[in-house]
Amino acid sequence: MIDRRHMMAGLGALGLAGGLISAAARAAAPVLSGLTPMTGDVRPISAAERAERLAQARALMKAHGIDAVLIEPGASLVYFTGVEWHRSERLTAALIPAEGPLLVVTPFFEEPSVRQTLAVPAELRVWQEDESPFALIAGFLKDQKLPARTIGIEETARYFASDGLARLTGAKLVSANPVVRGCRMIKSAAEIALMQKAADITIAAYRFTLPRIEAGMSPGDIGAIMNAATAKLGGSPEFALVLIGPAAALPHGSREPQRVAPGAVVLMDCGCAVEGYQSDISRTFVFGAASAEQRRVWDQVRQGQQTALAAARIGTPAGTVDDAVRRLYQSWGYGPDYRLPGLSHRTGHGIGLDGHEPVNLVRGEQTRLAAGMCFSNEPGLYLPGKFGVRLEDCFYMTEAGPRWFSTPPRSLDAPLG
Repeated sequence: MIDRRHMMAGLGALGLAGGLISAAARAAAPVLSGLTPMTGDVRPISAAERAERLAQARALMKAHGIDAVLIEPGASLVYFTGVEWHRSERLTAALIPAEGPLLVVTPFFEEPSVRQTLAVPAELRVWQEDESPFALIAGFLKDQKLPARTIGIEETARYFASDGLARLTGAKLVSANPVVRGCRMIKSAAEIALMQKAADITIAAYRFTLPRIEAGMSPGDIGAIMNAATAKLGGSPEFALVLIGPAAALPHGSREPQRVAPGAVVLMDCGCAVEGYQSDISRTFVFGAASAEQRRVWDQVRQGQQTALAAARIGTPAGTVDDAVRRLYQSWGYGPDYRLPGLSHRTGHGIGLDGHEPVNLVRGEQTRLAAGMCFSNEPGLYLPGKFGVRLEDCFYMTEAGPRWFSTPPRSLDAPLG
């Protein structure tokens, strides 16, 4: 669920040698030597698949009357071009025209670095510090004799990028969602394989971490072990959110001090990336003996997860998945709607190169489910002042129905199955 990324390379990133985390967490470090990377069989996205993506984008552009699409650095730029870059006040961007060569513009001194990850044929034009990148784009369109009446802007692009483009080209700006979402929402077999590997690594890291949790540990202690194991297994750690006791009732965490103690709920929400494709898995357990209330809520969340999966059918509006869960929870006295105690957030979100992608499993979402769409399934229950339970596993749609990337646990006593 988490949409904040804690980029930690492992125990060392938190100053393990300097004693910034507990002795219990430090004691786990030598055991990491027993973990081996799980990524030996990983296959990156091929050049042929990237060419297919561009061909599909151009077909969608023509279908929607869009002459070109502007994309800034981020997951969509990686998706279409392979370029892994950061956003700054100096524009690096790609322009994908409906016809003709792809353009990448970047500052002159950044060109060698940008070329290192460029994975598709493209014309690369550079601008100096006293020049306008938008003039380069306008010049490219003129040189190629390409129409630029309507340009689609990828939804995360910043205002200065779209405004500068409009001023120099005079084009009408529209949303590029029909093109970008039209491509990215439907995952290929290669993409699903990478997401499966990320999920497998996260589950393996959980299996390493949970037995090493001890009384007195803080969320940072536990997260450091989880991220270190993830990195050793070959994944790129994206986040490791750990919530203990009453903090587990706050879906994205609390600044209050937290320590593991007997009878405390421990909610972990962790994920990694493989070739950029992400996992997002949550597990909730009780340290020591669980109360009857904790068991009841855990079992209810498990049933909520299964209800969501059963509602996910090809051709069904995505929002109906959320509706099914809320009906169930309301029948037990939770809510209603998003009120607490109950489910205060959507049932799930899209996932892929971004941890959160369109579309969401949320009330009112009319996008119909189709084969290749990927979602989280996380209908948590939160009891303010007490605890929260979230079980989160991702699934992908097939013509035969949804399939899990990770198998949900069946019992609070076996939180990893």
